[in-house]
Amino acid sequence: MSAKQDLLRDRRRERLRFQLRQKAYGRPRLSVFRSGQNIYAQVIDDAQGRTLAAASTLDKTLREALKTGGDKAAATAVGKLVAERALAAGVKQVVFDRGSYLYHGRVKALAEAAREGGLDF
Repeated sequence: MSAKQDLLRDRRRERLRFQLRQKAYGRPRLSVFRSGQNIYAQVIDDAQGRTLAAASTLDKTLREALKTGGDKAAATAVGKLVAERALAAGVKQVVFDRGSYLYHGRVKALAEAAREGGLDF
C-alpha cells in the first residue's frame, strides 16, 4: 500500500475509536482484526488496559475444524467463540470496534455470530 492509503486507513481507525470512546459508557470494546488468511477478535477493557477474552482462527480447536481461516465460516466460528469466552469472563455488553474495515463480509459475519452467542452491542 502507498503512504497515502496508510494515512487514510489510520485516520478512519482513529475517527472510529474517538466515536467509540464517546459512546462506550465504560463498556469493553470488541476489536476485530482481519488479515488475508485469518481473523482475530478481542474483548478489551480500555480502562484497565487488559484483554478480557480473545479468539482467532489460529486457536487449536478452530484450526482443526475449519477448512480455511479467511472466509465467512471462519469469521462466524470466531464470533461464536469470542462471545462464549466473553460471557465466561462476565462480559455481556460491549461496543463493536471494526477498526478501519467496512461492516461487510467477514467483519459482519463475526459481529452477527457474536450477537447470536449472547453479546449485546
